[in-house]
Amino acid sequence: MNNATLLDVRGLSKHYPVQASSWLKPPQVLKAVDEISFHLDEGETLGLVGESGSGKSTTGRLILRLIEPTAGQVLYRGQSLFDLSPQDFKPFRKDLQMIFQDPAGSLNPAYSVHDLIAEPLRVHNLVSTERERRERVAELMTQVGLDPQMSGRFAHEFSGGQKQRIGIARALAVQAKLIIADEPVSALDVSIQSQILNLMQELKQRLGLAYLFIAHDLAVVKHMSQRVAVMYLGRIVELTTSQNLYRQPAHPYTKMLLAAIPHASAQRRIQSKVTQVQGEIPSPIDRPKGCAFHTRCPYAVTRCREEDPALKEIAVQHVAACHLI
Repeated sequence: MNNATLLDVRGLSKHYPVQASSWLKPPQVLKAVDEISFHLDEGETLGLVGESGSGKSTTGRLILRLIEPTAGQVLYRGQSLFDLSPQDFKPFRKDLQMIFQDPAGSLNPAYSVHDLIAEPLRVHNLVSTERERRERVAELMTQVGLDPQMSGRFAHEFSGGQKQRIGIARALAVQAKLIIADEPVSALDVSIQSQILNLMQELKQRLGLAYLFIAHDLAVVKHMSQRVAVMYLGRIVELTTSQNLYRQPAHPYTKMLLAAIPHASAQRRIQSKVTQVQGEIPSPIDRPKGCAFHTRCPYAVTRCREEDPALKEIAVQHVAACHLI
């Protein structure tokens, strides 16, 4: 039996006006996110991957209304979040939480760990007494693998992995249903990354969480996700199950990303015909005409340079945007 749809993103866009370098030039627009659509089911992890500048983090912030969209809709359990006033949106913030890439930068250095974790409890009136607050903080610290006796310490007294555990505890404090994890392990030592990923998987199973897992490391995404969406220059170019993506990648950009994984097999490199992503991602201010990836694609033909491909279904639960598929 399929799970119910938790999040439904429809035509989501974020465009920033850019001042021209000269008054003789027309105004320009930076298209950070450009008409993307996807859904996320209850209890599912959807990976969102791509190089820096592809629009992944902007997408996460748009969903949480940390920034306002240019166009599109985000529906949470059928409710359009962008139609709500700030006051009406507040109750939804309990269900929608974020784990940030930089654990140190997301924690107020003036607060003790107890205060950091207790703050969302106070904001949303989830406990009524100081005793309940202390007990809940201790419970959350234990849940993420921290000693409750360390609650009086400050963030700078903890390691990077411990700081990220504090960030996870803050997200769990309000009993979130969907957590947007924005590169949650990329700033951590390799030895600590697996511990945090395993913790997130354990919490998902125990609490029935859903994740939008944003990353550039496809090896990490494979470990975490049931489905994967690949973003390039503000758009989704491929979306399918994790199994399909790693066994039968369709879009040339996806193949390049997979071939660039350091421990990728020789067979994978041969199949993809390239050993690494060629060149650099173009500026979102000056998006190439036609397929945005054609300037780096070894298979590009004339049509790719002139016509922008639309996402199309190429197999069951597998869509991609490429003229050559």
